[in-house]
Amino acid sequence: MFKKLFSLFAALTLSVGLSAEAPATVEYVDLGLPSGLKWATMNVGATKPEEYGDYFAWGETNPRTTYDWSTYKWCNGSYNTQTKYCTSSSYGTVDNKTVLDPEDDAAHVNWGGNWRMPTKAEQDELRTECTWTWTTDYNSTGVAGYIVSSTRNSNTIFLPASGNRINSSLSGVGSYGEYWSSSLEEGDSYFAYYLNFRSDDVQWSGGDRYAGRSVRPVCK
Repeated sequence: MFKKLFSLFAALTLSVGLSAEAPATVEYVDLGLPSGLKWATMNVGATKPEEYGDYFAWGETNPRTTYDWSTYKWCNGSYNTQTKYCTSSSYGTVDNKTVLDPEDDAAHVNWGGNWRMPTKAEQDELRTECTWTWTTDYNSTGVAGYIVSSTRNSNTIFLPASGNRINSSLSGVGSYGEYWSSSLEEGDSYFAYYLNFRSDDVQWSGGDRYAGRSVRPVCK
């Protein structure tokens, strides 16, 4: 059963709790992962686990109406004019940053406190250390996605199949989910890593940084 976080001490001792810095409906879940990482019960921009929430380009902290290179914050209008998080001069000004700074982390900026976006390695831990069960009707809401269950305790989270936003179009809702990590793809700063799932597959992928994808925060 979820328990509300009444104090900092309780936050350190309860396996599931409520964060004072996040919106009132946000809770964290201890899935018993080896890292000790805890996952939020909902996406940034959502008020319930089954809501899709907002969509963010990688390294941006506000949702957009249009998602493409011409509007992306960290370039000058095209993929080869990147101004931050660049590892090759073929793509822009090299700074060799490969993990988002806190000020560019949509989870941290929107929720505050210790909330942040997971790294690729942390998404891989969730993928390999938990049981993933596809549903087309989560808690009788009609929302499709994955129930992610701990193999060490009885706790679960739900990741809705929220699709993505490219240009001004929303695609894939109910069919697939794409969740940003905070990690740039090694050797190719055109892409950043994200958790990608469909009803028959859960994996990580590298995708265009400008695309609008979901964000599921984590904390310790």
